Amino acid sequence: MPSIAALRYASALILNMARTNKLLDQILRGDADANIPFSGMVQLLKRLGFQERIKGSHHIFFRDGVAEILNLQPHSGKCKPYQVKQVRNVIINYRLAGEADA
Repeated sequence: MPSIAALRYASALILNMARTNKLLDQILRGDADANIPFSGMVQLLKRLGFQERIKGSHHIFFRDGVAEILNLQPHSGKCKPYQVKQVRNVIINYRLAGEADA
């Protein structure tokens, strides 16, 4: 029988995946680009296999096989709408949406 700590970890992991998938759906729909939380975007990009480096307020994301470099900056805890559009275009053009579940 699994321990309570293991069950809590598993439920937190499932909840985090559900949030990531919900955020991915929201980004792909494109109906709320001004309301995407920056921390959620960072988690999503990492889950999609991007590596992050930080220089000042700039969070730079890159990934093998993706020519574009995503340079994101938080604005009051949210992503800037034009940067959400850039991320959406990369996810669509490189067909990365299915990789969020991995």
